[in-house]
Amino acid sequence: MSAYRTLQDAAFEANRDLYESGLVVATFGNVSAFDGDGGVFAIKPSGVPYPSLTPRTMVVVDLENRVVEGTLRPSSDTKTHAVLYSSFPGIGGVCHTHSPYAVAWAQAQRPIPILGTTHADHLTVDIPCTEVMEDRMIAGDYETETGNQIVNHFREKSHKEIPMVLVARHGPFTWGESAAKALYNSIMLEELAKMAFITMQIDPSVARLGEALINKHYQRKHGSSAYYGQK
Repeated sequence: MSAYRTLQDAAFEANRDLYESGLVVATFGNVSAFDGDGGVFAIKPSGVPYPSLTPRTMVVVDLENRVVEGTLRPSSDTKTHAVLYSSFPGIGGVCHTHSPYAVAWAQAQRPIPILGTTHADHLTVDIPCTEVMEDRMIAGDYETETGNQIVNHFREKSHKEIPMVLVARHGPFTWGESAAKALYNSIMLEELAKMAFITMQIDPSVARLGEALINKHYQRKHGSSAYYGQK
C-alpha cells in the first residue's frame, strides 16, 4: 500500500466536497492536503473533471514541486500551494476557487469589509486583497510569484488569524490546519463576500461594524473564554 494513501484520501475528499459545495464549475479550483513531517502534499490533477477524480488520481508532490507519486500532471496552481506550505507554519491544507462573489471583489481590487457579526465570527478584520501583480512577475514564474505575492502581503499580518486572501484580478486562496478546514474557509469567504456585496447594494455608505461587536463575536468563538459550541 502507498505511503501516501492517507494524504491522497484527504485531498480527494476535500476536492469532492469542494465540487459538491457549488463553489467551482468545470475543472476550476483545487484543494491540497499537506504532510508537514514528510514535506509533501497531495493535490488535484490539472484539468480533470471533478466527477472523474478518485483518491489515487491525487498527485503527490514535494515542496520543490517534484512529483513523488502519481501519473497525472498536478494542478497548475501547485507551485502556489508549495510557496504557502513553505512560508506559513502550521497549515495542512490550501484551497483555491473561482467562486463568483469572492472573485468579483478580487477583480475590483477591494478588500471585503467587516460589516456584520457573521464576518466577526471568523475574522476581526477586513478580508485582505493583494496588489495587482507586476508584468515582470507575470512573465516569470507566474504561479510561484502568486504564492510570493500572498506571502509578501502577510508580512505584517497573521496567517493564522486571517486564513484567507483575495489575489487581485485573480481570486481567493484559503488555508487551514487541514484540507477540510481550508475548504471550510473558502465556503465562508464566499458567503462573506456575498453578504458584503448585497449589503453595499442596499446601502453603499454602510459603516464598518463596531469594535465591541467584532470583539464579542470573535472572542466567544475563538477567545480563551470561548463559549460557542460544545466542549
